[in-house]
Amino acid sequence: MLRIGYVRLRDPTAQEDTALLKAAGCQVVRAEEPGAAGQTLNTILDFIGAGDQLVVRRLDRLGLTGRGLLEAIERLDARAASLFVVEPELSSVGASGTALRAVVAAVADLEPATRRRRPAAATHEIFALQRAGVGPVEIARRLGVSRMTVWRKLKAVESAGA
Repeated sequence: MLRIGYVRLRDPTAQEDTALLKAAGCQVVRAEEPGAAGQTLNTILDFIGAGDQLVVRRLDRLGLTGRGLLEAIERLDARAASLFVVEPELSSVGASGTALRAVVAAVADLEPATRRRRPAAATHEIFALQRAGVGPVEIARRLGVSRMTVWRKLKAVESAGA
């Protein structure tokens, strides 16, 4: 069984967390750079093997929301891996794991639903597609934005250049 530690470097106790995870028997400790948007955690969750264990110092180090925690636990379950939290000592295995999932699911249910907005298309992307001969409707479809967004950006640049 491989024990993989996970640390977010933006946390003030990141150095302590790393030492604690090494002392807890983690053969590998991966650190999330500030602004990385969970890429390191996603990589761990994509490649962790059956029987392996993800170790974090505290539960809040794994996810920022109840939904995020629940998703991480479900992804570990799907790969037949487990979670171990050092402080307080918790595991996603056995009866305590069932209780942990129930509590995290209850917290996730209490969180307000959030709508994820697509980032607005950059003006340069719109103009690159227009120069390539793509029409506004197709540009909107390709970039996943409304036609109105495309028209507004095209008009704004026309007005600025006139």
